[in-house]
Amino acid sequence: MNKATMESLDNRLYSRGAAMNRTNLWTIGIVLWLAALGGLVSSAQDKYTLKVPGGLAFSEFRGYESWQAIALSRTDKMFAIILGNPVMIKAYQAGIPGNGKPVPDGAKMAKIHWSPMQNQHSPDATSPGTLLNVDFMEKDSKRFADSGGWGWAVFDYDTPSNTFKPGTTADTPPQGNDAKCGFACHSNVKARDYVFTEYAKR
Repeated sequence: MNKATMESLDNRLYSRGAAMNRTNLWTIGIVLWLAALGGLVSSAQDKYTLKVPGGLAFSEFRGYESWQAIALSRTDKMFAIILGNPVMIKAYQAGIPGNGKPVPDGAKMAKIHWSPMQNQHSPDATSPGTLLNVDFMEKDSKRFADSGGWGWAVFDYDTPSNTFKPGTTADTPPQGNDAKCGFACHSNVKARDYVFTEYAKR
C-alpha cells in the first residue's frame, strides 16, 4: 500500500470517527436533556399522595376541581367557593339537609379558599387572589361515627413552593391527626346534619 492510499484511508477513518463522535455527543446531550426534564416533572408535587395523619387523604377527593358549585362565601380575609360531588348535589336538590333528613353516605364537599383581590378589569368586583387552602368534608356514618358521621380535612397551600401540606393544630380550626377538625364548629348546625352551606338558587 503506497503512501497516498494510506493517507486516503486515514482521512476516511478520521471522518468516520469525527462523525461518530458528533453523533455520540448529540445522543448524550439528548439523554441528559430528557433526564433533566424528567427530573423537573417528577419533582412536581402530586397532591393526591397527601394524607392527614390518622385522617382523610387528598385522593379521596380526586376530581373535586370539576365538581358543581354549591355556593360562594366571603369575608374580609377570605374568598371561597364550596363544591359538591354528585351525591351531595343530588341530596341538596332533594331538599337535604333543610328538610331534616340526613345527608347520605358518600356525599363530599370541598371548600377552596383564596385571599380576596380586586378585579383589575372591574374595580368594583372582588376576585380570587392567592390560593390559601382546600378544606374537605366527607359523609361516612360508620367510619366517622364519633364525629357526627362526617370527616374533615384541611390542606394548606404554599405559594413559593407550589405545594400543599396537611393542616396543623396552628390552623383555625385546629387540624389534629384525625378527621375531626371541623366537628366542634359544625356542631352549631347539628340539626342540619352538620352542614352550614345553603344550596344557592340557580
